[in-house]
Amino acid sequence: METQFGSRIRQLREQQQILQRQVASLLEIDTPLYSKIERGERIARKEVAIRLAEIFKTDKDELLTLWLADQVFDVVKDESVADEALKSVSRKIKGKK
Repeated sequence: METQFGSRIRQLREQQQILQRQVASLLEIDTPLYSKIERGERIARKEVAIRLAEIFKTDKDELLTLWLADQVFDVVKDESVADEALKSVSRKIKGKK
């Protein structure tokens, strides 16, 4: 299943004409694992998301937002009350600011 994070890092990599194996090498992971992250078959660790922002010279917060959104979606996607739960969390977060 394609993810927002995976789609975005693929887009950044292709725009900069970098090969998957080059990115994987910079991350010190194997190319098949990196490919799975782009395709949404594996979830990257937070540290990998931050490192990718550095590699692609892009906004760290943008990639972290997409990374976290994908994880939240994965948890709530099959829940009938997902929308209400997310609204509740949003209110709670806004209350802390």
